[in-house]
Amino acid sequence: MRCTDAPKHCRCAGGNCTVLSNRLRAKPNFAVTRPPDVPKNADIRISLTDKTPAGQDAVWKDADGSVHEFFQFNDRGRGPKIHTMYRLNAAGIVIAEESNGVDYMKNPVVENFALRDGQAIWKNQAEDEKAANAGDKFYVDLNGGPESGALLARALLGKGGKLALLPSGKANIRKLQTLATLGNATKVNATLYEITGLSFTPVYLWLDEAQRFFATTNPWGAIVRQGFEESTKTLWDTQQAVERQRWSELAKQFTHKPEGGLILKNVSVFDSLTGKVLAAQRVTIRGERIASVEEERGQVASAKAQVLDCAGKMALPGLWDMHQHLWPVSAFMDVAAGITTIRDLGNPVEQLTALRKDIAEGRQIGPRVIAAGFIDGRGPYQGPIGVFADTPEEALERVKHYAELGYVQIKIYSSMKPELVPIIAAEAHKRGLRVSGHVPAQMIAEQFVNDGADEIQHINFVMLNFMPDVTETRTPDRFIMPGRRSAALDLNSDKVNRFVDFLKQHKTVVDPTMATFEATYTDRPGKVGPMEAAMFERMPVQIRRGIKTASQALPAGDAETDQLYRDSWANMVRMLKKMYDGGVQVVAGTDQGNGYALDRELEIYNQAGIPASKILQMATMEAATVMKREKELGSITPGKYADIVLVNGDPLRHIQDIRKVETVIQSGNLLRPAELYQAIGIRPH
Repeated sequence: MRCTDAPKHCRCAGGNCTVLSNRLRAKPNFAVTRPPDVPKNADIRISLTDKTPAGQDAVWKDADGSVHEFFQFNDRGRGPKIHTMYRLNAAGIVIAEESNGVDYMKNPVVENFALRDGQAIWKNQAEDEKAANAGDKFYVDLNGGPESGALLARALLGKGGKLALLPSGKANIRKLQTLATLGNATKVNATLYEITGLSFTPVYLWLDEAQRFFATTNPWGAIVRQGFEESTKTLWDTQQAVERQRWSELAKQFTHKPEGGLILKNVSVFDSLTGKVLAAQRVTIRGERIASVEEERGQVASAKAQVLDCAGKMALPGLWDMHQHLWPVSAFMDVAAGITTIRDLGNPVEQLTALRKDIAEGRQIGPRVIAAGFIDGRGPYQGPIGVFADTPEEALERVKHYAELGYVQIKIYSSMKPELVPIIAAEAHKRGLRVSGHVPAQMIAEQFVNDGADEIQHINFVMLNFMPDVTETRTPDRFIMPGRRSAALDLNSDKVNRFVDFLKQHKTVVDPTMATFEATYTDRPGKVGPMEAAMFERMPVQIRRGIKTASQALPAGDAETDQLYRDSWANMVRMLKKMYDGGVQVVAGTDQGNGYALDRELEIYNQAGIPASKILQMATMEAATVMKREKELGSITPGKYADIVLVNGDPLRHIQDIRKVETVIQSGNLLRPAELYQAIGIRPH
């Protein structure tokens, strides 16, 4: 069951079943051909990126009543291609289902489900299970297409709005709003429904008057009935209003505003300026700012002040995630994980503007957002955000537009023409903007930096610097080739030493997103990867199932490939440490959307051999300094914004304690992770 309204970049659900991963949500960007065996009378839905066709979802019935679905899209050479067959009983409950094809990363997938005499059996890449007394329960699949969501919706509506699920849990449906839509010279009254019980947040879908699938929408695009593509903006705007109202209610409920100031007494304070810990301190907060940091002497507090006894706890500056693509649910989860500032490295302008405004005005719980503007070149592998430049004139105009919006950085993407890189960089620098990105195809990292880039995103592009023959990096080859060849790279060779020194001399920042690539090279179906291991048992059951599909992993079908990917990953970790030792500035970003991925990112740095105190500085003061916000953020210093994380432990001794966030203070407001997690179905720590 692929729910296309789920958060972009949400690694927490593994990209299938209930939540599409970031790269699934980064919708495909060029059309793919429908196979000839799809009947002409099939219902066709079009997958769109913005307004660009990117794939199809075709559904038809056989004479025996079985429902068939063919679903595919192409996202820069990635994307699923799956055929599913469903058989239903009179109540609309699926009694048999078979899916075959490949998932987003082109891993083979086979899923089978059968319900006979009340007993259910199912097998997929993550499970081989059975359940008794299952006759009235609805199986939530891992590999079905959008139609499986419509099947569930109809079954729910036929059962009074409630259904038990397999393997466990329950779902509820609620009718929200009906809109008249026009297309194919006909009018369809499309109704928005909300389904709960599948994910961290409700799933939304549009059905027609006969309760048939009509659309799913999100800011990046839609899957919509063919001929009604022009209706998607209206559908999305309507759905977004519902979602924003829900997030506003949660913000009102869980944002606690101290009336007479806030005092943290007897707290250990991590001084991110020095990397040292100050024991037994008192931090006083007035309004949104830190008023004082002083030695704890049992000072008398004013009667109106709220005092937190923080004995045994450590106060850290609010954490930074320097690589995200923010959505409402990821914003919510960021704060629960202690992240109070993020850098957004690519989002539709309208979507991000609205979200930033909601956060700033208290209608959405979320971090501060520093925005980078995304620019790519047009083509079959173009990026998922529709901002393109193919000429010098377009390049200059795109930079100008982002600068006028107040963006502080430009992110160049993989299809950018190499000859436009220095033009973009020069214009951005003239306007005071940083430049970063994927290294465009036909370039290596050294050329990218020489042409003006201040920063490189992703460890794979660092490794590709030593593979100049890999020129087509717009496709999955940018993952596959580093996976196959990084293990053999001698990190003590002259070419590597020269490159590390080159990065240092050019003051190039590297944003390696290590946790993402650990999943790419080492996650395996049926197992829980390191990113989710600490959180896994706290997750809702449908989320746990999705995690075990290992949806971000490259195919590793044999033992030799499996070991090669693991060896290459290990050398990437060593490269991280080599860059750190060589004086290269590293910033901690995740390219995920679940908050807790940053915990794993920092753990990997520590496993590489970087001291915990330095890692915490990277994730606080150094990040603020890179983004020129060090006068306001990044340390627990009088006069700065009161963005503070209270940890029940000592992450300098045990970096894993960074996961034990008890309280988050953001601009003086109190937020409690236990409450936030419970609101989205995650059991508190």
